[in-house]
Amino acid sequence: MQKKSIPSNRRQFLRTAAGAAAAFTIVPRHVLGGKGFQAPSDTVNIAAIGAGGKATSTLSNLVSENVIALCDVDDSRASESRERFPKASYDRDFRVMLEKYGDDIDAVVVTTPDHMHATAGLAAMELGKHVYIEKPLTRTIAEARMLTEMAKKNPQLVTQMGNQGASGNGIRRTQELYEAGLIGDVHTVYAWTNRPVWPQGGKVPQGSDPIPADFDWNLWLGIAEMRPHNSAYHPFSWRGYWDFGTGALGDMGCHIIDSPFYILELGYPVSAEASVAQVFSQPWNPDYHPETCPPASKIHVKFPERGDKPPVELVWTDGGILPGRPEELGVDEPMGNSDGGFLMVGTKGKLMADTYGNNPRLLPTTRMEEINVPETLARVETTHEMDWINGIKEGYQPSSHLGKAGPLTETILMGNLAVRGYAYRFPKVGGEDGEYELRGRTRLLWDGDDMRVTNVEEMNRFVSPENLRSF
Repeated sequence: MQKKSIPSNRRQFLRTAAGAAAAFTIVPRHVLGGKGFQAPSDTVNIAAIGAGGKATSTLSNLVSENVIALCDVDDSRASESRERFPKASYDRDFRVMLEKYGDDIDAVVVTTPDHMHATAGLAAMELGKHVYIEKPLTRTIAEARMLTEMAKKNPQLVTQMGNQGASGNGIRRTQELYEAGLIGDVHTVYAWTNRPVWPQGGKVPQGSDPIPADFDWNLWLGIAEMRPHNSAYHPFSWRGYWDFGTGALGDMGCHIIDSPFYILELGYPVSAEASVAQVFSQPWNPDYHPETCPPASKIHVKFPERGDKPPVELVWTDGGILPGRPEELGVDEPMGNSDGGFLMVGTKGKLMADTYGNNPRLLPTTRMEEINVPETLARVETTHEMDWINGIKEGYQPSSHLGKAGPLTETILMGNLAVRGYAYRFPKVGGEDGEYELRGRTRLLWDGDDMRVTNVEEMNRFVSPENLRSF
């Protein structure tokens, strides 16, 4: 197959994505020594690390391809996918699956809990497999950087993060409206979500539950520190615990912040600070649960000037907390949609959109009736998952490849550093052993290139995964 260039209109859309990979040649599998399979240019052989939960909808968009291997630690939750792909092999341990079928696999879909994204994704990429990894890309900043660097070193691998709005019309229409100069220079972005919609902010589960026969608790924990099995974690509420998830911001940030992050070319932030909702089980003394994400938070992330673009402040709120209602918004008009949204504030106007970047509109919304901005950017004419597949077949990087998704994820996780710093117990200067102080809202200064908080050393412990174990 000859090398294919990215079409000019797609190039226009991708031009601001960090680390956009060049077009490349796909080598048919028979050249690499595989036996009895079609070349990727015809059909892609897919393995899924995670077959239940989110994987069911992801894989439903890949039925045109050969799903040849499924893996999940929970046999019961994997049953729907196993019925949909009865010819696919099934394992509980993804390492066993990759070892047995690695020669036959072209691409891997990763839909595990957040804490295993990097471990599974890197394992697949090290074997030369294209990867689709659910959002957020990773649980920690260092893991996101590792995946980004791996993709940069292997530009022949086609990658995609599972923030579906990146392939939607909304982000493209937002870019067209922004580049038409209708809101001027953006200096502030507000983003918000209704998450968490799971228990969050309380104690870690106490005691243990019997481990179901069709569930492997050890493999579910993976690299996380061993603890007794408790049904409070699996299958959904793990998102509220720092060892496994990334809270409300990690869950929805990639869906909501993606549009302004990409369009404004924000890059690495320079600082972040947060305030969080506290829980009081007794008067005056807030509960201290460092292992769990808070029930609500407000985060301020600042970005520097980028060429002739002014500095930008991103203000994130979750747990039902919304930014101030714009004066231009009618009393009967919603703020984003029920899941959240974002508001870009510029020197000439404001633009609001829903979750996933859907339904972008200028404020007041009557302005939309007065404008005539043509559609100049290429639209993805298929699903987010199939755009990844088409990238594998045709030789281009899709809408949320890791060169873009990695820095976006790092920014989101930088916000979580500030959240964790709010209630962190710092050793008291001059105090006795065990004495501590709370600093509350603290501005963390960030060196993105070096991946370090430069003014509060204690926060750097959360940049990389800690307390890892072999499993």
